[in-house]
Amino acid sequence: MVDNRVTFGSKLGVILATVGCAVGLGSIWRFPYMLGTNGGAAFLLIYILFMIFLGIPVMVTEFFIGRYSRSNTVGSFKKMAPGTKWCWIGYNGILAAFLILGFYAVVSGWTLEYVWQTVNGNLYSTPGVDFTAGFDNFSSNALRPIFWTAVFIGLTHFVIASGVEKGIERASKIMMPLLFFILVVMCVRSVTLPNAEAGLVYLFKPDFSKLTSSVVLSAVGQAFFSLSLGMGCLITYSSYFGKDTNMLATAWQVTIINTFVAVLAGIMIFPAVFSFGIAPSAGAQLVFITLPNVFEQLPFSSLWSLIFYILLAMAALTSTISLHEVVTAYIYEEFRITRKRAAWLVSIGVFILGTLVRIIKRVHDRWTDLFRCTGLPDGQDHAAVRRNADLHLRRNTCRQENPESRADQRRDDQVPSLLHLCLLHEIRFPDRHRHRIPKRTRPA
Repeated sequence: MVDNRVTFGSKLGVILATVGCAVGLGSIWRFPYMLGTNGGAAFLLIYILFMIFLGIPVMVTEFFIGRYSRSNTVGSFKKMAPGTKWCWIGYNGILAAFLILGFYAVVSGWTLEYVWQTVNGNLYSTPGVDFTAGFDNFSSNALRPIFWTAVFIGLTHFVIASGVEKGIERASKIMMPLLFFILVVMCVRSVTLPNAEAGLVYLFKPDFSKLTSSVVLSAVGQAFFSLSLGMGCLITYSSYFGKDTNMLATAWQVTIINTFVAVLAGIMIFPAVFSFGIAPSAGAQLVFITLPNVFEQLPFSSLWSLIFYILLAMAALTSTISLHEVVTAYIYEEFRITRKRAAWLVSIGVFILGTLVRIIKRVHDRWTDLFRCTGLPDGQDHAAVRRNADLHLRRNTCRQENPESRADQRRDDQVPSLLHLCLLHEIRFPDRHRHRIPKRTRPA
C-alpha cells in the first residue's frame, strides 16, 4: 500500500471536492425528473428523510473506512479485514463506478452537444423546431454521440491525470462556486415567469395520495445515487482527508449542500415547466427535449439555454471525475503503476464501454422500428411476432381452401407476414425518419 498518502490541501478543498463528488448529474439531471415522475413534493419529503436517517450514517461509515485505511476501495477492506472476503465489497464498488462512468460519459456527451448547438445557433435556428425529432436525430447518429463522449472523457482524464490537489481539488474550487452561481441565476429567472407559483406548489406542497411503495423505493434509490453511496467514491475521497478533518461535520455539510442543490434544481425547472403548460412527468428527456421548448419561448433563448447546459456539463464533470478517480486509484495502487498510466487505462476502457453502449442502443432502435411495423407495442417479445406470423399463415391457408371468405381475407390483409415485415423493414429502414422535421431545422 501507499505510505505517503497525498491529501487535500485545505478544509475548503475537502468540502468542495466531496460536495462535487455528491453533487452532479444525480442532483441536477436525475433528481428533477425523478421528482416529476413520482408525484412531486411527497417524493421530496421522503427523499429528505432518507438522506438524513440513511444517507448520513452510511456516508460517515464510508468516511471512516477511507480515512482509517488511507487506501483505495479494495485496499481499504483488505487492510481492515485481511484474509477475508470483505474485499469483494470493494471490487463491487470498483465495478459499479466503472459501469456508471460509462453511462455518465454518454449522457455527459449529450450536454456538450447541446452547448455546441446553442453556441453555433443551430438549436433555435428555426421557430417551432421539433426538439424531439432533433434529439432522436442526434442520438441515432453513428458518430456524433461517440465524438462528444470522447471529448468528455478527455476532459475528465485531464483532471484525474493532474493529481488530487492540482487536479481534483483545483477543479472543484473553480467549478462548484460557478455551478452554484449559475444555478441561482437560473432559479431567479424561473420564478419570475408567469404562473411560476404552480410549479412551486407542485414542488413544495405534498400530496400524500400519490405516496406509494414505488415512490418510497425511488426516493431511497435517489438518496443513494445522489450521495454516491456504495460506489467507492466516498471511500476513495475520504482516504485523501487529513487527520484534522471532522468527518461527521463534513457528512452533514455535504448532505445539506447536496439537498439544497437538488431543491434549487427543482426550483429552476418546475416553475418554468408549469409556466408553459408542459407536463412535469416528462422523465429523463426533461432537460434535452422539454426544457429547450421552454427556453425557445423566453427572450434571449440562446443565452438561457447556453447557461443551463454549461451548468449541466459542469455537474456532469464533477460526477465523472469522482467515478474515474475510484477506478484510477485502485489500478495505480494495486498494480504499482504510475497515476497517468492508470488514468489512460481507465479512460480508454470507459470509451470502449461507452461505444458499446452506443452500438447496443442502435441495435435496440432497429428492433424497435421492426416491432412498430407490426403494430405491436414496444417491449413485446419475439414470441408475439411469431404468433402474429402463425396467425397470418393459418388465415392464408383457410383463404386458399375457401376463396369466398372475403371477411377473413380483409382481416388477413391487416396482418402482415413476418417475411413481408422483414422485407418492408429492410427496404424502408433508411427512410424511417421521413416524417420528422426537415434536415435544416435539426441540430447539425
